[in-house]
Amino acid sequence: MIRTRRLRRSEALRDLVRETELDARDFIYPLFITARAGAREEIISMPGIYRYGADRLEEELDELTALGLRAVLLFGLPAAKDELGSGAWAEDGVVQQAVRRIKALRPEMLVITDVCLCEYTSHGHCGLTRGAEILNDETLPLLARTALSHAAAGADVVAPSDMMDGRVAAIRTALDGDGFADTALMAYSVKYASAYYGPFREAADGAPQFGDRRTYQMDPGNAREALRKIAVDTAEGADMLIVKPALAYLDIVRAAREYTVLPLAAYNVSGEYAMLKAAGRLGWLDAERVMLENLLAMKRAGADMVITYHAKEAARLLREGR
Repeated sequence: MIRTRRLRRSEALRDLVRETELDARDFIYPLFITARAGAREEIISMPGIYRYGADRLEEELDELTALGLRAVLLFGLPAAKDELGSGAWAEDGVVQQAVRRIKALRPEMLVITDVCLCEYTSHGHCGLTRGAEILNDETLPLLARTALSHAAAGADVVAPSDMMDGRVAAIRTALDGDGFADTALMAYSVKYASAYYGPFREAADGAPQFGDRRTYQMDPGNAREALRKIAVDTAEGADMLIVKPALAYLDIVRAAREYTVLPLAAYNVSGEYAMLKAAGRLGWLDAERVMLENLLAMKRAGADMVITYHAKEAARLLREGR
């Protein structure tokens, strides 16, 4: 008789034949940086996640390094906002300060910066506006300017999340033309207009003041369009790609993996994090085991790396052999 259970008889056998594994090096940890000096503010809807002032990053970086985490993704909360989102590209902007601080403290830490205007605009949209219209082409030079300012501060990777058409080409052209040809570009190529982003909008103070983002973020009902977006961003010069969200879109992660040879990230978003934290606090499930299972599923679906707010606790559990 063929018995597939033979290879499950012991932990050593299971370890030997395991097809997919998690490692701390797989994770990218998002960090929210606020303009408030000395700040360490817990985000109510995301227990265990904080907004930090750039001057409070040393302890956090020490912890990340001790856990074997080697990459962070930065989001900025400026002191003031305006119609253009001009704080996004300010030389002394909140992200720019944080990049310089991290590189001074931990030069080996991989620093990825989110490139978008939504956290910096008074209206909360990812591009310039005219009435209720979100302007695509007029936004591109500002995104390129933002990416350049991040690269100049020392960012290793810039990650445009705005979902304007043509932004990868605009940013790549700007980087190459201004001496930053080696700065990598990680495109949010597949970013759905998802209800899973709610806690993030509290964390980053980036909710739109009117309308929604469905004219530029993708329709959750579309799968083939994801492959079209990947093809476009690849042709425009993306080095790595992101699928966001992850858990409810594992079919998209799998389709993307089969379609492209570029490194692929799944973004385990704020709503996925918040739901699991809430259920764990209520004792409805074993939150630690479910967390690791979710992250494993994202890798098994085809992601090379996972952007996740669980990175620290997952790395700690993996170190303990869980």
